[in-house]
Amino acid sequence: MKRHLLAGLLAASLLAQAGPVAAQSARMLPSADGYQPRDAVEQGLWLEMDEAEQQIRASKFLIDDPELNAYVKGVLCRAVGEGKCSAARIYLMRTPQFNAAMAPNGMMLVWSGLLLRARNEAELATVLGHEFAHFENQHSLQSFRDIKAKSDAMTWLGFVPGGLIAQIGLMGSVFRFNREMEKQADMAALEYLSTSGYDPMAASQIWEQLRGEMQAQAKADKSRPMPEEGNDFFSSHPNTKDRMEYLRAAARRMAPSADNGAARYRAAIARWWPRLIDDQVKLNDFAATEYLLSGMARGEWSADLLYARAELYRARGKAGDFALAEHFYRQSVADDSGLAESWKGLGLVLLRLGKGAEGRRMLRQYLAVAPDAADRAMIGMMAAEPRR
Repeated sequence: MKRHLLAGLLAASLLAQAGPVAAQSARMLPSADGYQPRDAVEQGLWLEMDEAEQQIRASKFLIDDPELNAYVKGVLCRAVGEGKCSAARIYLMRTPQFNAAMAPNGMMLVWSGLLLRARNEAELATVLGHEFAHFENQHSLQSFRDIKAKSDAMTWLGFVPGGLIAQIGLMGSVFRFNREMEKQADMAALEYLSTSGYDPMAASQIWEQLRGEMQAQAKADKSRPMPEEGNDFFSSHPNTKDRMEYLRAAARRMAPSADNGAARYRAAIARWWPRLIDDQVKLNDFAATEYLLSGMARGEWSADLLYARAELYRARGKAGDFALAEHFYRQSVADDSGLAESWKGLGLVLLRLGKGAEGRRMLRQYLAVAPDAADRAMIGMMAAEPRR
């Protein structure tokens, strides 16, 4: 994972719909364990983070789902402990890439791409615990003080030419941690998993899954560097092979646990699953998405994963793809007839294949399974029999 807030802060700034929000100079948001900025320069950093947090709260990409937010906060609290997790304020952002980060003022960003890629609670807890360890160990402040010692930090805190975007670009370097800090956060996350009763093997599994996805992307798109070959994500992280080895070795020394919370996790994100898949498919990274879905399935394609695979092929639309999409949709509804989105997808692809009568029947089945669907009016028009 990229260990800085550059992308998150850019998203907050570019996607906020309410315009710029002034920093609350008279009141800063709570920090970890009562820590207070030590000088005027650190105070400036806090104010920048507080302003970014205000912008995030106004963003239309903020996932305003109390149930889902409470679930993710609960996973963090189980991992790091109820007392510690009270310092964190989690914001779920509808952004399809894999990322999470935590600022020194207690703001944690979790991107929806992480929710899609985590296969169980233990994997989600790994990433949340990793970010919390950076926060707990004040790694961003250490990076900040290093920058301060080398340059005039106040320049980029308030007087950088080019406006907010230029400031955010410079702020990103504060949240880019060195490999020693990354390993420290890795080991802390592993300890969190063990002490909270999660399967400690999840710590190596989620990073291994991410690396495989990036390899699939690079093989399909020759212009992208392979992991550890100039890729920015891995340039600031421990070598992936070494990382997998030390995490697995350390996990073997810990008490084993069969609890990875897979069923709880799937239930928690079930309502969001079609939207997460739709966002991923729109990235137009076919090879990476196919790898991602195959990794989730591990040879056992559930109804929701079959739906996702069908959506992927329907979106690409190359020769033979619509027929494959039809096949996967049919498998999905056969496995779970209550999965409304699969009926809709099947109807739409049948219409594309010229099977109009059957396609309209499938769309009517979708409306029967999901009578309160937001797109009911549009789908109802498509499902109506043509006038003679």
